[in-house]
Amino acid sequence: MTDTQAINRTRILFCDLLNIARGKYVSAKYAAGGKAGFARGVFGTTLDRDLISVPGIGLYTGIPDMELAFDEQRRIGWVTGTDIALGDLMVDGEPFGLCARGQLRRTVKQWQDSHGLVPKVGIELEAYVFEKDAEGVYRPYDTPGAFVYGIGPQNDPRGLVDAIWERAHAAGIPIESMNGEFDNGQFELTLAFSDAVEACDNAFLARALAKEVALEKGLLLTFLAKPIPERGGSGVHVNFSFADQDGNNVIAPQGELSDVAKGAIAGMMAHHEGLAGLLATTVNSYDRLMMGSMAGYWCNWAEDHRMTTVRTSTGSAKSARLEHRMADGGTNPYLATHAVLQAALLGVDGQMPLPKPEDLDGLENVRATRHVPANLSKSLDALEADKTLKEALGELLCDALIFLKRDEVKRLDGKTVDEVRDFYLPFI
Repeated sequence: MTDTQAINRTRILFCDLLNIARGKYVSAKYAAGGKAGFARGVFGTTLDRDLISVPGIGLYTGIPDMELAFDEQRRIGWVTGTDIALGDLMVDGEPFGLCARGQLRRTVKQWQDSHGLVPKVGIELEAYVFEKDAEGVYRPYDTPGAFVYGIGPQNDPRGLVDAIWERAHAAGIPIESMNGEFDNGQFELTLAFSDAVEACDNAFLARALAKEVALEKGLLLTFLAKPIPERGGSGVHVNFSFADQDGNNVIAPQGELSDVAKGAIAGMMAHHEGLAGLLATTVNSYDRLMMGSMAGYWCNWAEDHRMTTVRTSTGSAKSARLEHRMADGGTNPYLATHAVLQAALLGVDGQMPLPKPEDLDGLENVRATRHVPANLSKSLDALEADKTLKEALGELLCDALIFLKRDEVKRLDGKTVDEVRDFYLPFI
């Protein structure tokens, strides 16, 4: 754990709509002021560093400031002498519409105010690791003895998992488990359940920490959905439940789905195509979202079924949860959680009927007839057409994401699979 007496600077961080950790280092004296200014134009900066007129950034009014209002408590850092300040972005004293963290906080309040329920969230992250060969070219991490659920040197000969775990523990990031995933050099990192905003903070910081620890070892760790075309994809699973005023989990208190759980699933099913524009936000995402994959392709749900988009788990009343499996690491975790919880809320408030569960294998046979759009462009069309979901999420937030990502689609039009991968790889 970092010695608080030795802190000499604060690392201010926030997550943009490209899922990049933005921020700055400031002195302890500066950080004591509780806020920091940033140019809104950062939300209009593309991955190849063009500045475009994303709604809300004020490109033609001088690119004014926004302020990050720090949380009352600092986070422990993973770099010597440095703590971390997280917070919500504000404009003129009001929450900034492009701040997904602030929008998620609004969603949490809606659940509390309208239903007396507190969303509890646990996020799973999947990633691949690459290393440089003799020519300096990044190749898949050499793990010849690796296998799914693998741990130890055969699965991770350079001790990356151990290093990530130790640094995360020291920084107070609650990793619940880490293990080898399906393919060589692929890993899964699961974070403990917490209140929604805190859970996303943990995911945001764990992602940044993991990439930085990998770089210290000369490795490149990426959360990109499908960095190796012939191998499996990497997803981000948003697990959630709701606690009532007594702290009880209301998903399946009697061993069966509650009305709240049924409504939540119905809402996520109703807005399946529009959610793709928010959860699968890179061109590369659609190489992962395909038939027969353990991802959120089909508009379906079932109990303990990994081939569906929404997997329910009702075996224990205390730990019952809903798991949405469509998102990937190109998506801001606050945005993903905000989107899933808002779709769920629309289902509960609208008393939407629960569709029948998937009862086929999901590999070659499915009952579902709807699925995610074929590519990012069509998913953005679906989001734009889903007026109810857009309004619930925040029109400005959705318009900004759609504008930013349509520009990205144009930049990558006609590019090969490898060129698309290389475009995203340094950032995601």
